[in-house]
Amino acid sequence: MEFIQQYKPWLDEKESTAVLEYMQGGGYLTEFKKTQDFAQSLAEYTQSPFCSICSNGTVTLIAALIALGIINKEDEVIVPDYTMVVTANSVIMAGATPIFADVERETICLDFESMKTKVTPRTKAIMLVSINGRYPTKIDEIVAYCKENKIFIVEDAAQSLGCWYKGKHVGTYGDIGSFSFSMPKIITTGQGGALITSNPEWHRKIELIKNFGRESAGIDKHIFYGVNFKFTDLQAVIGIEQMKKLPLRVELKKKNYRLFKDLLKDVKEIEFINTTDDVAPWFNDIIVPEVAPLQDYLKKNGIGSRNFYPVLHTQAPYHQTDKYSPNADFFSNHGLWLPSYTQLTEEEIKYITNTIINFYQK
Repeated sequence: MEFIQQYKPWLDEKESTAVLEYMQGGGYLTEFKKTQDFAQSLAEYTQSPFCSICSNGTVTLIAALIALGIINKEDEVIVPDYTMVVTANSVIMAGATPIFADVERETICLDFESMKTKVTPRTKAIMLVSINGRYPTKIDEIVAYCKENKIFIVEDAAQSLGCWYKGKHVGTYGDIGSFSFSMPKIITTGQGGALITSNPEWHRKIELIKNFGRESAGIDKHIFYGVNFKFTDLQAVIGIEQMKKLPLRVELKKKNYRLFKDLLKDVKEIEFINTTDDVAPWFNDIIVPEVAPLQDYLKKNGIGSRNFYPVLHTQAPYHQTDKYSPNADFFSNHGLWLPSYTQLTEEEIKYITNTIINFYQK
């Protein structure tokens, strides 16, 4: 069996044909009608009134914060201590200050009690990160608390396209939701991101921010602060084809995750995070006593894997020796992402799980 990568994109002749037709049709490449069509398909899928497409899923977070007016160093934004570093980086780049809170042991998502201890009069927003498509167990309490205390919620739902909670798509419980289309995501345009909201004013500001603050495209009258966060129609052509495949991929993600859980259910060393049927997990994640020995064994047997993110407060830009987030630390030290590309075959999954079983039976 060939080496099983931890992740790889899924493209076929549909995308290549669409790109060729677009190129031969005299497309201008830059953001235009195809990007609008891509945005509309995402708005319809997530059942959100407004959607903006940007160049990646980092600048989407920056644009969201700026649109909400969170741009001063005195403005604090609470960020889970366990998440990809760009969640915190976006706060810095918007001009505000990230404040780290711990995550739940049950979900790897923001812990409500820890979050409340971090709230100050300067707290303007929280970054609600739906790690691997999951919400915190107390999502309803978080939303109610933030509404009562006039704290914005920016949902970093980069990993969550195709995931739902109580009939609503993840990313729609907050004020603005952000998605990513980088290579490992369930659909990809190489790089790219999207922002959804139900607020027309914030949507209008996002559209201004991503296009130099221009009043309208091609008109050099600037009515708001802005930069170039625009997408390209060439990428949008790929995105439109990828969106057509999203429903199937959601079901495959769920099926593969269930198969991993079933085949590894008797391995006492392995823990799975509770995942509801509404979640299409981005990565097939497991918790193990020691990551490195298992990871080395998998690699020797032709299987790729990837460590969980490091805890943010330990990283050079945020190194804070007086901080301690026990749950975030635990997941960072014990989490492993197994191969997770959507087109994994049942044969490959059985080979991976048998290899893991053999490792723990040594």
